[in-house]
Amino acid sequence: MKTSFIMNASARYVLWACVLLSLFVLLRGHNEPGGGFIGGLIGALGFVFHALARGAGATRAVLRLQPLTWAGIGLLFGILAGLPALLLFGEPFLTQQWLGTTPIGTTVLFDLGVYLVVLGFALAFVLPFMEA
Repeated sequence: MKTSFIMNASARYVLWACVLLSLFVLLRGHNEPGGGFIGGLIGALGFVFHALARGAGATRAVLRLQPLTWAGIGLLFGILAGLPALLLFGEPFLTQQWLGTTPIGTTVLFDLGVYLVVLGFALAFVLPFMEA
């Protein structure tokens, strides 16, 4: 696959700009529009651009884990987010609980799980099409 010099040179910067923007959208999503789903899509967009410029193999090296592994980690985070309410407080699964005296609640962990599931499944779907 032949790509332009500019696309190849900018791939790393676009990737990390998309990842930073996706993390901003992920963390902003509690009080404003956004959250784990759209953040995961923005992050996946950065990795797809990187794969278009440098190839799926180079993008898999940046990911370090397989995309479905990232999705599995996200699913685990989503399940873990619901357990404190159920096990510690006797409330229904996924009821918001605050983590100690911090302003961080279990919804942050759940949104991070959604983020990783969307990122992992989007890349697991797209990257095989880019392998030559």
